[in-house]
Amino acid sequence: MACLSGMIRHLSGAIPALEMVFFRNFFGWLFMLPLVARAGFSILKTKRIKLHGVRALLGTAAMSCWFIGVTLIPLSEATALGFTVPLFTTLGAALILGETVRIHRWVALMIGFLGALVIIRPGIEQIEIGTLIVLASAVFISSAVLMVKHLSSSEHPMTIVFYMGLFMSPLSLIGAVGVWVWPEPEHYIWLVGMGVFASSGQIGMAKAMKLVDASVSMPFNFSHMIFASFIGFFFFNEALDVWAWVGAVIIFTSTLYIVRREAKLAKQKSRQVLPEV
Repeated sequence: MACLSGMIRHLSGAIPALEMVFFRNFFGWLFMLPLVARAGFSILKTKRIKLHGVRALLGTAAMSCWFIGVTLIPLSEATALGFTVPLFTTLGAALILGETVRIHRWVALMIGFLGALVIIRPGIEQIEIGTLIVLASAVFISSAVLMVKHLSSSEHPMTIVFYMGLFMSPLSLIGAVGVWVWPEPEHYIWLVGMGVFASSGQIGMAKAMKLVDASVSMPFNFSHMIFASFIGFFFFNEALDVWAWVGAVIIFTSTLYIVRREAKLAKQKSRQVLPEV
């Protein structure tokens, strides 16, 4: 994620953000094709094509907002605000899907959103449009996560990823056409890199989630903040924002608690349904 954001910032002066969204989706989809072929094209059979389309719409909106936002605010601030995705996901699961969220997680949610306020500091600092766009991205991402959660009950993970790229490429092209600038030859290396890095990250995350519980793998996500700050400081002369770090720690701690709480409740529930021997 940090490398992808660095690539976006690097090309932002030459390639419009919406055009980068298209290339990221297109090259990422091409990167996935050999993996789908190896898994067998039979996994692409689906009866939920409309839901895949809705998921792609949400993903395109999320990615467009993220790419635009990263070009407007420091990488560390964007990354810190990106940690709010699990908060919005939990909120959406409770309000939209009707999942039970007890007092412990509601308190953790409130603390997490307070962390976002620490970063934004409304009333003290002027709220930048880039900040609002990144938060909009987090909302769209959380909606896409809920959709994937719904799809994963019947669809193969590779099926979800394939149709995501298949639909998001033309959808993102619609926004790119109005701002299109033909890339220079040297730009294509970075654009291909976006697709490869993003798709590799998705595959790696999926494998990590299969090997270990989310409550175990999630702490490593905080490395995104470290790498984003490093890239922003050394390559783009961005100052290290103490408030972004304080807010990030608050948000991340609350989301980590929520994830571990959910894992604990899931284990307790599974024990209750096990038959006695």
